[in-house]
Amino acid sequence: MNAMRQIKVDKVTVNIGVGEAGERLVKAQKVLEMVTGQKSVQTISRSVNRDLGIRVGMPLGCKVTLRGDSAVDFLQKALPIRERRIHEYSFDKEGNMSFGISDYTDFDGMKYDPEIGIFGMDISVVLRRAGNRITQRALLKRKTPKGHRIGRDEAIQYMTENYDIEVVE
Repeated sequence: MNAMRQIKVDKVTVNIGVGEAGERLVKAQKVLEMVTGQKSVQTISRSVNRDLGIRVGMPLGCKVTLRGDSAVDFLQKALPIRERRIHEYSFDKEGNMSFGISDYTDFDGMKYDPEIGIFGMDISVVLRRAGNRITQRALLKRKTPKGHRIGRDEAIQYMTENYDIEVVE
């Protein structure tokens, strides 16, 4: 097979949305650092919602972006929690996949801490082919050709073959 056509995991983003700054956000960051082994970054509000009391620049959650081997290792830990079953609607038309985990204590080695409480998280997986850099580079930025993009069916096939998941309708 052509090396430029091979699909790989570009990045895995783990996100916890808290909705407010303060103590709960600090606890959520601690959970992400325990689960992923990397330092988390706060996610900041870009819009105003007066009903919820959200202002521009207000921290609302935290996230960690994993790339390379650490992304693949984390994915290998997260998929068994979902019993290797992912719904078909979790895949978008660009071949990305997202799913949620309801409790961080489902990961191996994690125990419930009454000081922290229970936090769930969203996991997003981005799949790419080699040569996708043309969309992000500074000079001569181009779109990815249509034949080189990853579709929904290709992403489902890649995940079932390489990560042994079952896609449920």
